[in-house]
Amino acid sequence: MRSRRNGAAGVSVAVFGRFVSLAFILLIAAIAPSRGQQLPGPQGPQQGPFRRQLWLVPSTVPGLAMQTTMLRPQGQGPFPLVVINHGSVANADDRASVPRPEFEPVATWFVRHGYVAALPQRPGHGETGGPYLEDIVSCDNADYERAGLGAAASIASAVDYLTGQPFVRKTGVVLVGHSAGGWGALAAASQSPRALQAVVNFAGGLGGHSYDEPNRNCAPERLLDAAGTFGRTTRVPTLWLYAANDTYFDAALSNRMAEAFRRAGGVVEYHLLPSFGEDGHFLIFSPDAVPLWAPIVASFLRLPVP
Repeated sequence: MRSRRNGAAGVSVAVFGRFVSLAFILLIAAIAPSRGQQLPGPQGPQQGPFRRQLWLVPSTVPGLAMQTTMLRPQGQGPFPLVVINHGSVANADDRASVPRPEFEPVATWFVRHGYVAALPQRPGHGETGGPYLEDIVSCDNADYERAGLGAAASIASAVDYLTGQPFVRKTGVVLVGHSAGGWGALAAASQSPRALQAVVNFAGGLGGHSYDEPNRNCAPERLLDAAGTFGRTTRVPTLWLYAANDTYFDAALSNRMAEAFRRAGGVVEYHLLPSFGEDGHFLIFSPDAVPLWAPIVASFLRLPVP
């Protein structure tokens, strides 16, 4: 009887041990990334003088990380953060094929001034994929506020994650955006994030080139209304840069947008830059345009001109 009890106890211990092992395996499986999925954070080595590196940054979509190019100054930091935000397109096929944003002239300019530059690719675009969160719904009934806040949520998610990194300062964040990314940056500022210092808006807006026609805009009055809405709750200074030959948001419309933002209470510094290239909407991409905007941005942020 004694040996039988010992035998029964031995079987119970063995069964219990197997149960614990199985539970542990299931737990690890539950919390580990699935095959092909990677954890947020750096995805490879730093490269070049600007320490370029691919990161995965969490978005607001569960399980979806934003493909994000990071550039960093030399040293340990912590450094101030600039988040540079790309534009968008209405066509879903075109959005799916866009490459990760680079904005080389702007990104390297900020790194030379001691910033960590992050360039997230928002959901619904390129390699990031996932749902598109920035739809204006329709041209005639455009919801520019909703679309801007969709982009803003992704921008805020990037800021929250990156300011948690040891080499990034918790405050003094600058948001830079181009076109829909500029509009998203303004929308993000309207949510009064504590870490934010300023916004630099390059040709920001939505609804330009409606029906693929230059100088045609979807419901421009709605765009002005949304600009006013964002301006009412924005507490940081904003810099607005547009070119005289922008075929998405011409001089008259961009000035009216800035005025709507200002009248609602937002702090605006508006500059109409000279015509540049075939379409000044895209001057942010050209190294030749740096002399046009760099002194203005440096003065706005109180930075030295290198």
